[in-house]
Amino acid sequence: MRPLELRDVVFTYADSPKPALDGVSLDVEKGEFVTLLGENGSGKSTVCLLANGLIPHALKGSLGGSVKIFGFEVSRHSVAEFATRVGIVFQEPESQLFCMSVEEEVSFGPENLAVPREEIRDRVEWALGLVGMKGYNDRSPFSLSGGEKQRVAIAAALSMHPDMIVLDEPAYALDPVGRKELYRVLKELKDKQGMTVLLAERDAEEASEFSDRVVLLKAGKVVGSGKPREMLKDPDRLRSLGILPPQLSEVSTLLNRRLGRSDLEFSDVPGSVRAITRLLSARDGGKA
Repeated sequence: MRPLELRDVVFTYADSPKPALDGVSLDVEKGEFVTLLGENGSGKSTVCLLANGLIPHALKGSLGGSVKIFGFEVSRHSVAEFATRVGIVFQEPESQLFCMSVEEEVSFGPENLAVPREEIRDRVEWALGLVGMKGYNDRSPFSLSGGEKQRVAIAAALSMHPDMIVLDEPAYALDPVGRKELYRVLKELKDKQGMTVLLAERDAEEASEFSDRVVLLKAGKVVGSGKPREMLKDPDRLRSLGILPPQLSEVSTLLNRRLGRSDLEFSDVPGSVRAITRLLSARDGGKA
C-alpha cells in the first residue's frame, strides 16, 4: 500500500483565482526518499499539505481528483486519523514549537494519543537520539539555534511513530553545514528505520545526493520525475523552473563544453578540484 497516491489532482485555494495544482498525478512508494523541486508557487507545498490531510480539512478550497494516504481517500478521513501515519515539518520550526521544554515538545503528540507514560519517555529518548538532540530535554526550544529547532520539530513528528515524514523546505534558514546534517538525518531515517520521506525544496544541491527520486513542478504541474542524475543534469532547464542547480551539474556542463563532450553527467564528475584540473589539463596538453 503506497504512502501517497495522487490521481489527476486539481486544487484551488478558496481565495485564489487559479489552481495551485492542475492535474497532478504522483505516487510515493514505501521507503522512498522523494524530493519535490520547484520555485515558489509551483505547487510543492500544496502536495505536502495534501499528504497529511491538512488539505482539504484545515485549508479550504476546491479539490478534484483522487488523493489517497496509505490507501485511504483523504476527503473521507480526518487529519487526526492520519496523524499516526504521517508526520509533517514546516519551513519555519517556530510555527510548530510552543512548549516550554524540548521534552514537553516531543512528548506532546503521544500524550494527546493517550500513549502510556513509560512508552512516551521511550519515544522521546528514541526520537531525540535519532536527530542528535539527546540531553537537550530540559532546554527551552526558543533558546536553540535554527538547526536545533528544526531537529526538535522533526523529533516531535517522529515521536508519533509515523510511517512517512513530510517536510516543506525544512532547510530554508540553515547554513550549508546545517543543511547537510539535516539531510543526513533524513537519509538515516529512510535507510535504518525504513521511513518514507517526502521533502519539498527549491535548491537541488542535497537532492542530488540523498534522494531516490526527484519530481520537478512548475505552475501546479509535474514536468519531470525520475532519478536525480537524469532530472538534475541540465542546469539551464532547472534555472528556467526556478530551481537552483547542484554545483556538480554546473561543473559537468562546463566540462562538457571545455572538453568537447556531451556525455559527462554531474554524477560522473570527480569530487575534488585537483581531479577536475587533471581532466582539463589532459585536454589542454598540460597547460590547465
